[in-house]
Amino acid sequence: MRLPGYDYTSTGAYFVTVCTAGRRCIFGEIDDGEMCLGQLGRIVWERWTALPQHYPNVRLDAFVVMPNHIHGIILLERDRPRNVGAGLKPAPTRGLAEIVRGFKTFSSRAINSLRSTPGQAVWQRGYYDRIVRDEVEMVRIQQYILDNPLRWADDSENPNKRGGS
Repeated sequence: MRLPGYDYTSTGAYFVTVCTAGRRCIFGEIDDGEMCLGQLGRIVWERWTALPQHYPNVRLDAFVVMPNHIHGIILLERDRPRNVGAGLKPAPTRGLAEIVRGFKTFSSRAINSLRSTPGQAVWQRGYYDRIVRDEVEMVRIQQYILDNPLRWADDSENPNKRGGS
C-alpha cells in the first residue's frame, strides 16, 4: 500500500519487499539459518545490486534474497550530474515505483531467458514498501533483513511454516 499523497520520488530510505508469483520458492533454500542461493537467486542478487548502474539517484543498503521473496532498502538521493554527450546534465529523478518495476523487469527477463519461459510471471504484481522515518527505524529494519533467513521456519511467506498456515 502506498502512503496517500506521499511523493515517492522524494529523497529518503524505503524498505521494499517483493514476492514471487504464487509465492513459489524458486530462488534457493534456507539451510541452518542461511540462505543458499540457487541459479535464479543469483540472478536476482545481480539485478538488485546493479540498480545504481541504471538509476544514478539510487544507493542500496541491506538486502536479502529469500526462497520466494526479497527484502531490501533503497535510498533515493538528489539527482547527481552525470556525463551525457558533450556536457554534464542532471539525471532525471526516478521514483520508487519505477525502480522496483525496473528491478522486476530486469530479473524476470534474465530468469525467463534462462528457463526458456518468455513472458512468464516471476513476481507478484505489486510490492510492499515502508518509508524509513529515522535512524532508529533504519537500524531495526536492517537487522530484520539480515536476520530474515534465521526466522524462515516461522516466516509467513514460508509455505512449510511450522504449525501450518
